Amino acid sequence: MATSDKKLFLGGRLKRLRRDLGITQTRMAEDLEVSASYLNLLERNQRPVTAQMLLRLADAYDLDFRSLAADDPGGGAGLEEVLGDKMFADLGIGRHEAAEVAEVSPAVTEAVVRLYRAYIDRERLIDLGAFDRVEGVAPSGAASLQPTDWVRDLVGSQRNYFPELETCAEALVAVLKADPQDLGPAVRERLQARHGVQTRVMPVEVMTSSLRRYDHHRKRLMLSETLAPASRIFAMCYQLGLLEYGDELTALADRFKAPDRASRQLLKVFLGNYLAGAIMMPYGPFLAALEASGYDIERVRSRFGISFEQAAQRLTTLGRSGARGVPFFMVRLDAAGNISKRFAAGAFPFSRFGGTCPRWNVHDSFKTPGRILTQVIETPDGERYFTLSRTVRRVSGLQAGQEDELVIGLGCELKYAAKLAYARGLDIAAPVAVEIGPSCRICERPACPQRAAAPINRTLLVEESSKALSPFPFVA
Repeated sequence: MATSDKKLFLGGRLKRLRRDLGITQTRMAEDLEVSASYLNLLERNQRPVTAQMLLRLADAYDLDFRSLAADDPGGGAGLEEVLGDKMFADLGIGRHEAAEVAEVSPAVTEAVVRLYRAYIDRERLIDLGAFDRVEGVAPSGAASLQPTDWVRDLVGSQRNYFPELETCAEALVAVLKADPQDLGPAVRERLQARHGVQTRVMPVEVMTSSLRRYDHHRKRLMLSETLAPASRIFAMCYQLGLLEYGDELTALADRFKAPDRASRQLLKVFLGNYLAGAIMMPYGPFLAALEASGYDIERVRSRFGISFEQAAQRLTTLGRSGARGVPFFMVRLDAAGNISKRFAAGAFPFSRFGGTCPRWNVHDSFKTPGRILTQVIETPDGERYFTLSRTVRRVSGLQAGQEDELVIGLGCELKYAAKLAYARGLDIAAPVAVEIGPSCRICERPACPQRAAAPINRTLLVEESSKALSPFPFVA
């Protein structure tokens, strides 16, 4: 909330909120019981938002006023990363200036970030062109935004919370009338009784490279025998969600106006997966179990019959106004550091375009399979986060033992750590924090021995007569 020494200028967020609600400035002014001219001043950051106005916004649109007043973890960081490119080095644009631009013009900021991503994709394709030319194939042009990137950005803008799907899931769970441990048989029965769909677990020789396949004509849902029990239930929940709420999923996907057919289809698949997770882990009971156990994932897993990864991803979706969970971020990465999943209900301290920091002990989890590692990290802006990580396995082939080992990393701002069982015994007031960066190419921490590249907006320092601790020293 506003304080006596810090005025809140939230014009960008007000405009974005109004756009997301699909209402005019006049309509919002009526809802807030102010004049349209005063609202116009607020949106142009010519007047600060008062505590009373925050409460009116929260009441009118069922929002958590703390989320309105909190720092935006996305736009400013993304623009700062773009402006850290060496092509802008001579402009000397600082972190605070980038944050100010992102606050005033969030849509323009997003446009710049998208343009930069397209530029990066094009540069990568040009690099790959050397290999293409060996085969006599000319490098092709880059799309303005890949479907995976577009969906990831869309989910991030919603803080991975979709209230319409939570409502659908709760309605379906009420119809199923099943305890979490009995959900599988109840979903299987609903598929058969309501939709005439038979569910069968099939040998890998039949499924070949598929883990789940739905035959529309024969009305059969076929699941690979390689799927773990929790994954089989998730697959059934996904199919049931499509059959019960297909129109709602289509309408929601259409509302976000995807730029192309592939992006729209990918978004609908994501929304179907979200709905499946919400069916397996209903919002109210899941949040209650988390809070009662101190967010002990293993205890909650046992109660709901879910996997570690399913629980971790659900942790990032608890954004309901009046019943919010700890705002976690989550990443899933492989041994090479490639990130295949990235979600955040709140602040996300890493790069949008690169990987993570090697000083984050999420990478050490590969050395200790199945064990949860914790760490307090500090980003260059002084923010601190409590993190935990653990390995998971994923089927990667048809033969026994063909599994990929991945790591799930979870984290939240340190101020929430007191709620977590994993942080018991931690001196939250004065923790031992490891200094990390967003990614090497935009990190300006000096003398880092694990640096893999010099910052792109700094000049590499090369000296013949000495060798620095960091493999890539640079001019400060």
